[in-house]
Order: sequence, then C-alpha cells, then structure tokens
Amino acid sequence: MSDPNPKFNLTIVGLGLIGGSIGLDLSNSPLIGYRTGVDKNQNHQQIALQRGIVDKISNLDSSIENADIVLLALPVNIMAETIEQVLNLANSTCVVIDTGSTKSSICKHLSDHPKRNQFVATHPLAGTENSGPQAAMARMFEKKVTIICEKEKSSSLAIEVANTIFEALGMKIIFMDPEEHDIHVAYVSHLSHVSSFLLGQTVLDIEKDKKNIFNLAGSGFASTVRLAKSSPEMWVPIFEQNAVYLNQALSEYIIHLQKFQNQLINRNVDGLNKILNEANKIRKVLEGITP
Repeated sequence: MSDPNPKFNLTIVGLGLIGGSIGLDLSNSPLIGYRTGVDKNQNHQQIALQRGIVDKISNLDSSIENADIVLLALPVNIMAETIEQVLNLANSTCVVIDTGSTKSSICKHLSDHPKRNQFVATHPLAGTENSGPQAAMARMFEKKVTIICEKEKSSSLAIEVANTIFEALGMKIIFMDPEEHDIHVAYVSHLSHVSSFLLGQTVLDIEKDKKNIFNLAGSGFASTVRLAKSSPEMWVPIFEQNAVYLNQALSEYIIHLQKFQNQLINRNVDGLNKILNEANKIRKVLEGITP
C-alpha cells in the first residue's frame, strides 16, 4: 500500500463469535482507526461495548458512510442480501469482506454486482461450539487458515486489504474456487457437525433418564458431542445452503457406518480391525496439519 502505516475505519456487521473475536483481536491493532458494530440484538450490542469488541454501535446504513472496511459475520441465509445492501451503500474505496461458511451461493448472488471488485469472499476456518459476543475469544484465529474465493473477481486493493486483516489475525491464507470450497467443507466441517448433532440426539432418545448420561459420559463422549452445542440458528442455514455436497458426504458416511455395522453383526474381528486401522491413518494427516 502507498501508506506504510494505514489506518482503516472498520465496521463489523454481526457481533457473534466470529465478528466479536475479530473485533477483540483488532482492538489494539495499528491498522484500525475506529471499530463500529452493527447487530440487531440489543444484548449483543451491550456485551460488545462492554468487552471492547467495538468502539460504538450504529445501524447498517450509518455505519457504512465512513467505513474503509466492512466485515460481515452473519448467518449464511442472510449474508448475500446484506452484502448486496452494503455494496450499494459503500463508497468507491470501501472493501467488503464476508466470513460465511458457504461460498457458492454468495458468490453467484453477487457475480453481476457493479461493485463486485470491492468484495472479497472469505471463510476463516476457526470457531468454537459457543456463540454470541460473550463467547468471543482473542487469538482464536492465530495459526488457523482462511480461504479466499474468486480472487480474480476482487480488485488488487481489496485483496491486499483482506490479506492485511487476516495476517494481522495471525492466519494463513489459501485460495479456492467457491464450489471446491463447499465440497471440502462439507466433509471436514459440516459432516462432523451433523454427526455430533445426531449422536447427541441418539443418546437423548435412548437415555430417557438424563442423569445416566452425565454419570457415564467420559471425555470421549464429551469431545465427540461437543459440536452439538453449536447454534442451530447458524448451522441450519449452512446445511441448507450446502445441501448438495453435504448430502454426498452423508451418503458416503452412511456407507461406512453400514460396513461397520455388518462386521459387528457378524462379529468379524478381522473386519473390524481392518476398518479401524484404515481409519487410524487420519492420524498422520492431522499431525501433518497441526501447527
């Protein structure tokens, strides 16, 4: 950038876990001049101010007037329309960045917008099962990956600003096609959430006496079902928007479950050993990507 020490006025739309954590991490950043928060939930507004996530609260229209960067952290079912609204109001130098967990539908919706080059489609791969500004965490993004889609449709300035923000958060940046992104996250993120939700539902259905669940639940169950505590308001739209690729992932997962069940019914120890040893190979993959 021409200015070696730029300061950007930042608007964060959506003050939940992702938007809130970004606001916390950038609270003392020399990159940011002023942080304005937008959220329809008044309780979220108050918590965000109390925790220093943003400097002030405003409505969407007013917050964009003097914004250099608008970062959106909203449920994906309202993301595309809100980005469109922001782009319509944004000045010619404002950079708009989303953090949605699905990318194809958002990118398609905005493909013909006259200010498309001011928008950067991103997905920071970080989070917890908790939600709201009270769950926001400093350094949550450190050493994590963020994906940028359709880099070629964003201006060089917009990409440079997005890179600067994510690098300030301590993230590694990779580039993907929106469809490729949605296929991959269906397997490595969305499927694991479905599994966790349905494991929790299965145990609740079987164990009518809930005390037994808590008495017998060990660390294995707790870690496996942890994601079932995630917000349905966030995850139902994600599942719906990525239904095609998530359905493919589910079909393959069900095939593996059925193979395991068949070996179990037949008490085939060799077959069970083979399945588990094959699954153990994931250890090397995970060790290779662990920071």
